[in-house]
Amino acid sequence: MESTKFIIRVATEEDTRFTEDIIEEIANSAKIRGTGIARRTPEYVALKMREGKAVVAVTEAGEWAGFCYIEVWSHEKFVANSGLIVANKFRGLGLSKRIKAAVFRLSRKKYPTAKIFGLTTGAAVLKINSELGYKPVVYSELTQDEDFWKGCQSCVNYEILKAKNRSNCICTAMLFNPVWEKNVKPKRTQWVERELDKDFSLFERWVNFKKNILLKAEAKRKKNDE
Repeated sequence: MESTKFIIRVATEEDTRFTEDIIEEIANSAKIRGTGIARRTPEYVALKMREGKAVVAVTEAGEWAGFCYIEVWSHEKFVANSGLIVANKFRGLGLSKRIKAAVFRLSRKKYPTAKIFGLTTGAAVLKINSELGYKPVVYSELTQDEDFWKGCQSCVNYEILKAKNRSNCICTAMLFNPVWEKNVKPKRTQWVERELDKDFSLFERWVNFKKNILLKAEAKRKKNDE
């Protein structure tokens, strides 16, 4: 499996045949992690492919291996790289990092002035984002487009987001702002005083810490409401 070669490219109409596999893999991955996701439909994923707003990874034999797509918000002021997924059989080969880098480059090419952001519960994705230049930020630094936040309603953790008045949740918010390349100092979150480094355990500790704190608070809130 380690010798498998992958082709990572902008998705096309032809790749819409992979949509059901992509949706199923995203859902299964969320169940394994025990986290919620914003629900995607096959039609929505296929549309992203047709619009040239998605990246797909396939083997030389044409087998689907990974996927990620672009969402645009607030009149192209914000861009999100969403739905990053790798087929289970191809995990552990560094494919996520390559796909994320490819969709990041595509985002910058199509929307050069947009801020690129992400919400994720995955330590691996946090690490990849950090290496691409994303910084952890508070939720208020993200798009305030109501349609974006409506996408969170299908997440199992949506009640936490509501209870926090959309200021925090299980997901960690990260942002890349093109102006930072001009040495403009980014805003930092309240919970970190130093840059996230390349120590993967740091990301894992943060994800576990945040989940424990917020899930305990939500359980306490529900108990008080009973």
